[in-house]
Amino acid sequence: MMSRLGQIGGKLYRGEVSINFVGRQRLWYAISGAILVISIVALLVRGLDFSVDFKGGAVFTFPASSTTSLSQVQNAVTDGGVSGAIVQRVNGQTNGWQVQTKSLTGPQTVTLENTLSSKLGVNTNSISVTTVGPSWGSQISGKALEALIAFLVVIVLYLSIAFEWKMAIAAFVALLHDLVIATGVYALAGFQVSPATVIGLLTILGYSLYDTVVVFDKVRENTAGLLGGARTTYSQAANLALNQTLVRSINTSLIALLPVAAILIVATTLLGANNELEELALVLFVGMLSGTYSSIFIATPVLADLKEREPQYKALAKRVAVRSSGGRATRRAAAKAPSGSRARPGADTAGLSPAQLAEDEQGDADFAADAVPPADELTADELTTTASLAPGGPAGRGTPGTARPGPRQQPRRSGGSTARHRPAGKKKRR
Repeated sequence: MMSRLGQIGGKLYRGEVSINFVGRQRLWYAISGAILVISIVALLVRGLDFSVDFKGGAVFTFPASSTTSLSQVQNAVTDGGVSGAIVQRVNGQTNGWQVQTKSLTGPQTVTLENTLSSKLGVNTNSISVTTVGPSWGSQISGKALEALIAFLVVIVLYLSIAFEWKMAIAAFVALLHDLVIATGVYALAGFQVSPATVIGLLTILGYSLYDTVVVFDKVRENTAGLLGGARTTYSQAANLALNQTLVRSINTSLIALLPVAAILIVATTLLGANNELEELALVLFVGMLSGTYSSIFIATPVLADLKEREPQYKALAKRVAVRSSGGRATRRAAAKAPSGSRARPGADTAGLSPAQLAEDEQGDADFAADAVPPADELTADELTTTASLAPGGPAGRGTPGTARPGPRQQPRRSGGSTARHRPAGKKKRR
């Protein structure tokens, strides 16, 4: 199995097998557009469930008897004069419960503690209360937003300097794609957003950017000197770069997702819901999947679309198309023509405009240049034939001091016996 994967990776790198990622960009754009619309609608309709660290409030954590049920805890909280509280079991603690409420005053906090103690039979000293003010939550939200904006600005500046500004735009689009999808998943599933979520979000943006930079570096390598010929368009070179880095992207993503998935499963089953480890692992898992998708199906196709709009790459695409059609026509004509005959000039140029004729001549010149092997790869006979076909006539004809290319072959005489042409000294056996 591993050997087959290695063979597929080698074929993708050499271009023997190719997946047309860039050519099907409309399909990937449609899929991403549908996911983005669903995410945006979820954000507008359901919104995000921010934790106490962002919106402020109080968290009551306490142990209870094994017979205590969820409805009993909810009724005790309601009797304490608090509505809209989030009640959940804490699996990390034996028969532990957690109650999240809105911001409470001092007397309201004392009243709720006494109610929980009397209704559930819990000692007041066993109830742990954590209070976060609204100002602290707003500061956390502001700092997280500032960190995100600073991260995006620095990334765009770095890519513009290290690569070019169109690559920076394509990477920025991919990062926004990952950001909207990750937040949309949180809104759809109702997951709670905490500071750990923000840390994980910044982490996955860096991971997505790393994968995109690897692909862009290969694109830059494949497109170096591309405008000097007429072999490949920018989209074709970018698609080759994607295929060459595809196996690396898949392997990197799988290796990164396996431990994150293990952490997510352990945090959910053993520690219960809405713990920091689960929140961090969840955003990492969703973001890594989205980042792998965007680096392959979004970033490079967007870059190719931006580059193909430039005049020089439009002209390159035309030259490649003319060369491809002219090369095929030349090969077909050479295959059909008799051996030693030369194609009639202008045979396939009927009805073409002067500009098309010029492009056709350029494509034929490029094809002819590619078809002739280097001088050091020619054999002695091919060198002699090439020299005889050079301008000025065959070598040795009318040129004093020039050796003949080889012995002249004597014409065969017809009607005679083969014995009279037998070399001297050899007798026919009887």
